[in-house]
Amino acid sequence: MGHIHHFSSGPLTPLLAYGMSCLGAALGLLCTSRARALTGGPSRWAWFALAAISIGGTGIWVMHFVGMLGFSVEGTPVRYDVPRTVASLGVAVAVVAAGLVTAATGRARLARLVTGGVLTGAGVAGMHYLGMSAMNLRGSLEYDKVYVAASVAIAVVAATAALWFALNVRGPLATAGAALVMGVAVCGMHYTGMAALSADLGAPDQDVAGAATSSFIAPLITGISLFTVVTLFIVALSPTEDEIREDADFDARLARLSQPRGPRDGAAH
Repeated sequence: MGHIHHFSSGPLTPLLAYGMSCLGAALGLLCTSRARALTGGPSRWAWFALAAISIGGTGIWVMHFVGMLGFSVEGTPVRYDVPRTVASLGVAVAVVAAGLVTAATGRARLARLVTGGVLTGAGVAGMHYLGMSAMNLRGSLEYDKVYVAASVAIAVVAATAALWFALNVRGPLATAGAALVMGVAVCGMHYTGMAALSADLGAPDQDVAGAATSSFIAPLITGISLFTVVTLFIVALSPTEDEIREDADFDARLARLSQPRGPRDGAAH
């Protein structure tokens, strides 16, 4: 059995992972607040898309692989299968988008929230284990079923809470607090899933296929982080949820005032 290190770089990687998770969650909440202030049209779906990328890409996927920068196994290098790693990013964004749309549209609000939470949580867990399956080393990885089940349960609860926050939280302080809670939940799911791991090493001369962390994962994380910075500027320069609602109310009042009035009641014929 190979000895696994989850924090080979010390506290740097878990703290950075938590920070990225909170940042992605906060941006996602801010984008969702803009989307829920709009009644329809492409702008609303664009905000939902940015929210899904922020939460799924930065808050979940980047958090996962920043945490993996501190992962190592004694006696073997760790490499990553490129297509599976990229696919795990797509899964993270897609399930968050599906959860947001499910929870935010239609009637039966509680049922939609639970359905969206289960869908998103199962997808987040699937993203985690798909990302883990992309790892190659000299030997094989095994999972403790109890820890796996616990990580899936945490993912579902965390996703449901995240969707509730996204649809209900208003104001900068509440958004910041919700993002901190979401960061704890996402990191808790990740490290619970990592605790399920054990490594059975093979021959020491076995070739390990795949891309090294420094040549693939780190540049990909950097690219998504730059996208996050761009999203931050978009949010900062855009109207807030309250401003969007005020503009909509103003336009509605103008529309009512511009409508032609009929003859007054009781007027002579």
